[in-house]
Amino acid sequence: MTNHAVVLVGHGGVPADFPRAELTRLKSLEGRRQATGAAPSDEERALDEKLRAWPRTPSTDPYKTGFERLAAALAPRLGGATLHVAYNEFCAPTLRQAIERAIDEGAQVITVVPSMFTPGGVHSEVEIPAELDAVRPRFPHVTIRYAWPFDLALAADMLAAQIRSAAP
Repeated sequence: MTNHAVVLVGHGGVPADFPRAELTRLKSLEGRRQATGAAPSDEERALDEKLRAWPRTPSTDPYKTGFERLAAALAPRLGGATLHVAYNEFCAPTLRQAIERAIDEGAQVITVVPSMFTPGGVHSEVEIPAELDAVRPRFPHVTIRYAWPFDLALAADMLAAQIRSAAP
């Protein structure tokens, strides 16, 4: 058990076999809520939970499979910190659930990092920070850091290296 954990947050994807009518209804409810500023309805919460809990395979949710491969590549590079994955939407566990699990396992310091590194994205700039603001007061004994925004020079270096690796 380590006292440092990292939570890698991905966007999340909709599995190919999730009923489209239920997804359309969920997005409609979310849109209405966002427009009015109301709290999520029981129906919206139930549909969100159903979608997040939906069984997934590499063929029905290639995003989740790819994200888990990224996490597996990252884990040995964390200097002993434990790694948890979380999803912003569509998939479980949520960011809150991943943080709670890390704390249950003894983490005293949690670093949250999104896989989305482009500035201007609502998930990284608005939704994740808002969720962290909601979680921090529940765990005042835990330091929860947000490793964002990304250093764009480092991101550009990574992309340049990838481009070089694809060159003949």
